Amino acid sequence: MSGRRIGIWYRTASVLVKPPLVTFFKRDWRGMENIPTDGGFITAINHNSYLDPLSYAHYQYNTGRVPRFLAKAGLFKAPVVGTFLRGLKQIPVYRDSSDAANAFRAAVDAINRGECVAFYPEGTLTRDPDQWPMRGKTGAARVALLTKAPVIPVAQWGANEVMPPYAKKKRIRLFPRKTLRVIAGPPVDLSAFYDREPTAEVLRAATDAIMAAITELLAELRGEPAPAVPYHHRTAAEGAAGQEEGK
Repeated sequence: MSGRRIGIWYRTASVLVKPPLVTFFKRDWRGMENIPTDGGFITAINHNSYLDPLSYAHYQYNTGRVPRFLAKAGLFKAPVVGTFLRGLKQIPVYRDSSDAANAFRAAVDAINRGECVAFYPEGTLTRDPDQWPMRGKTGAARVALLTKAPVIPVAQWGANEVMPPYAKKKRIRLFPRKTLRVIAGPPVDLSAFYDREPTAEVLRAATDAIMAAITELLAELRGEPAPAVPYHHRTAAEGAAGQEEGK
């Protein structure tokens, strides 16, 4: 199925959002040739700013393949927000499902229809002190192994310089004019996991492979080496607690 049907809702959003993005920011876009022209696929993106979904969506919109983001199913019931989400064909996630695989059934269905589903595997803004990708959650890997769809790693940098994650003051730093950098890499090779039972260990290994690809791309954007071990919020919190107890 071709992915070139962008639709009136996305085109309307583009008319509203693209002018300020073009006006206020410079762009450094790389790797667009790695975005599939047809068929369903997954993008897995690092998350370091509340602004970065707009940066990434602008990048991918210009490839002709619009992303379908995941959102809590309850939001689709809201009068105004729900109408907008449905119009943009965003993906409801049923987190109250007793079956972890069924929690992502809408994402699987969308991919099987030839759509792109965008995952932020970290699940939240990075808490890494230097804003590198954290240890990922396994949802993207689970869907990838269910669908065997290509997983395109995407790294971005620059939106965090405009709106830093967890900043105490929610100010937008537009000047001097910042560059929004986005790069997509080739598909992550997950073929070694396809014929294996999706145990916690298999899902973790597949997720780590996805996050390693994202981190490698981000190191290219930043021009500096990434940490050898990804930040894990729980481990960091336990380490800080241990240090307090040892005082």
